[in-house]
Amino acid sequence: MSDAIIKVRAPATSANLGAGFDTLGMALSLYNIITVKRRLPSGEFSSEVTGEGVRELTDVSANLVIKSYVEACDALGVKDACGFEMHSNNVIPLSRGLGSSATAVVSGVLIANGMHRAGASEAELLRIMTRIEGHPDNVAPCFLGGMTVGCWDGSELRYVRLPSLPADMYVVVAVPDVKVKTSDARKSLPEMVNFQDAVFNLGRAALLSAAWATGQWNMLSWGMDDRLHQQYRAKLFPGGDVIMDRVRAIPGCLGVAISGSGPSVLALSRGKPRKVAETMCRTFSEHGVDSLFFVLEGNADGAKIEVAL
Repeated sequence: MSDAIIKVRAPATSANLGAGFDTLGMALSLYNIITVKRRLPSGEFSSEVTGEGVRELTDVSANLVIKSYVEACDALGVKDACGFEMHSNNVIPLSRGLGSSATAVVSGVLIANGMHRAGASEAELLRIMTRIEGHPDNVAPCFLGGMTVGCWDGSELRYVRLPSLPADMYVVVAVPDVKVKTSDARKSLPEMVNFQDAVFNLGRAALLSAAWATGQWNMLSWGMDDRLHQQYRAKLFPGGDVIMDRVRAIPGCLGVAISGSGPSVLALSRGKPRKVAETMCRTFSEHGVDSLFFVLEGNADGAKIEVAL
């Protein structure tokens, strides 16, 4: 590990997957790497960033890795926690619905636990992560890997990791050159939903979880349908009102959803993913927005930590 004290490799995530609002999420094979280079006196921190977020993440006082580390140290009962100098190599786009904030939260908590040898259990660490993030749909898959279902009542957490996707299943993610803040995405949602829409989403979320657990992948299209949030969030970025219908109609596409709070769009596809990616990027282009795409694994490992103390 050269001169590193501790290093965390944390994956991107896609939350909600349509019907599973604030509950379902999957890890994706795109990773940020956080390296603690040396200890500093208590309360002192320095941060260097390369890649995504060079401009946004230079303010140490607002750095979510550091804030999560401090909160985790307090939760773990660490006395006189040291500060540190760190380097973040970020490849996950910010404010695009791919869980970049979750990687920061998970990394900060794991650094606190590892650097101070707190010995917290998996469940305890995930509970701290969820309390910091506010809900488990991103931090759970980021920490555990794969596809997870999590339920959080503000103090207690229950979670299940579902089986892996088949080897021939591709995860195609289109990322437009538009940012959507999670806070703005939440403000777009209604305070009340009608009874029919609530029942619709209960059925779809249950079907998605059951289909994933039993390998009935032909059910994903129904399971990833939604009436609680996507119709509102689709209006926050160009092309959002048409892209999912276009992608859903492509042969081999098993399901499509806005990734997290958007604006990225994720599709699960069997066979060659090129048609899905081309359709996504062409749709954004038609609406005057540049985009890029990733073809990723949906069975990504959870956050990994290396310690050299």
